[in-house]
Amino acid sequence: MNIQKNKQNQRHLFHIQGMHCKACVFLTESEVGDLPHVTYVRSRLENHTIEIEGDFGQKTPVEIVQELTNLLQPRGYAVSMEPGTNVNKWRDFTFALPIAIGFATLFVIMQKLGIVNLVDATQVTYGTAFVIGIVASLSTCMAVVGGLLLSMSATFAREGERFKPQIMFHGGRLVSFFVLGGFIGSLGAAFALNATATFIISLIIGLVMFVLGLNLLDIFPWAKKLQPSMPQFIARRAHNLSKYNHTLTPLLVGIATFFLPCGFTQSMQIYTLTTGNFLQGGLTMLAFALGTLPVLALVSFSSSGLKNYRQKGVFFKSAGLVVIMFAIFNLVNSLAAIGLISPLFNF
Repeated sequence: MNIQKNKQNQRHLFHIQGMHCKACVFLTESEVGDLPHVTYVRSRLENHTIEIEGDFGQKTPVEIVQELTNLLQPRGYAVSMEPGTNVNKWRDFTFALPIAIGFATLFVIMQKLGIVNLVDATQVTYGTAFVIGIVASLSTCMAVVGGLLLSMSATFAREGERFKPQIMFHGGRLVSFFVLGGFIGSLGAAFALNATATFIISLIIGLVMFVLGLNLLDIFPWAKKLQPSMPQFIARRAHNLSKYNHTLTPLLVGIATFFLPCGFTQSMQIYTLTTGNFLQGGLTMLAFALGTLPVLALVSFSSSGLKNYRQKGVFFKSAGLVVIMFAIFNLVNSLAAIGLISPLFNF
């Protein structure tokens, strides 16, 4: 956002707890930037800070911090004068590690039964896409899409509409993921990807998911600079749509979520390119979207939303460990597929 100079403008730098990916940058900037007295806002993921400028009148920095916390708390963030401590970050692993091990055990069983395929990025089943969607809905999708849902819900709730907008949103999201996923699959067919190209894409998927997993753990600040994301202007357009009270707004917002900066969605989009088939690509993205549906539907129809998502640190770290597991499986098996190393995972 552009700075509009004013003699009454004040500039402040605060710290944000709860940021874990580039979707958080987009979400915090969009929410704070909507305040009428804020003329400039810049969130930084690498050091969890937010810099703002605006006309805050006689408010003290402490009062401004409280105002921003009240605004961002429903999205799972808190603003403070000083950096947060890392004690809780490591304490969360006490619960996250057993949860991740439980997920890993369940996934191995599902692999044995042929329900999912976790060890080969070139052969992702619909069950795998569905499971990845579940993991996504408990982490990055909960942050960015959940925040978008709450914003849209608040807009329509003022007019007394509660259920119809939610149904339109989720319906539009499922249809768009199938159609746009099919389009990406068809695009892959046009390029006629050979074995080398497929290996490179599989490698990229593994690396993207590995970086995403590290960021979800929230203990490696340097990894936050490595995560790719959609252009910010696309994500902001999607967020701004949620502010309009129009009959078609929920449908358009649901469609726009395909372009939001979620690392899981981007990884699945990259894989879909390798399918080279409209139906397979569409069904893969649809299975992923269906995996995110239960949690996102709970958020959209629940009055508590994200503000009661108190164990998000445990959820994010559990998801991070699971995603790193996915990434290692895919990276190792991609290398094994072209003969660089011997197969390590045969279950």
